[in-house]
Amino acid sequence: MNGHMSRANIRPFKGILPKIAESAYIDESAVIIGDVSIGQQSSIWCTCVLRGDVNSISVGDRSNIQDGSILHVTHKNPIKHPDGYPLIIGDDVTVAHNVTLHGCTLEDESFVGMSSTVMDGAVVQSRSMVGAGTLVPPGKIIETGWLYIGSPAKKFRQLTESEMNSFAKLADNYVNYSREYM
Repeated sequence: MNGHMSRANIRPFKGILPKIAESAYIDESAVIIGDVSIGQQSSIWCTCVLRGDVNSISVGDRSNIQDGSILHVTHKNPIKHPDGYPLIIGDDVTVAHNVTLHGCTLEDESFVGMSSTVMDGAVVQSRSMVGAGTLVPPGKIIETGWLYIGSPAKKFRQLTESEMNSFAKLADNYVNYSREYM
């Protein structure tokens, strides 16, 4: 158990404690419950909720979950979805302000814009972007190298090489911001 665990905003569910890397930044207003793991140098910002109660949430290294975002999962259902839908976030991922993620996968170096929603079974592939205010419906694949926008999400345009290369830099910026808060 690390130093984060003594805080009231980080708590167990059914005896399962969140696992948070010592180098991760967790804002004191964020709430993290249950089967949640947060990797090295990742940051969870003001008023975020990560609720790993009926399945697991995994946040990789150097990823940032910005203010007001809600992360949840889908329970296991022996008929429809035997494993349910955990929430899996890779390394160097940016989740902008006020995003809802539910039982989806965000691969390494992906970006989800402000006030977007990504639903069960959707996959945001590496080096792809979900534009602000976009709804990614269940099971949708957001393809590498593309910007998707709209409700429901549709391909809008190919990303430039410069834009795709900026995702790791943005993640680095948030690592630096979090060090200032720590």
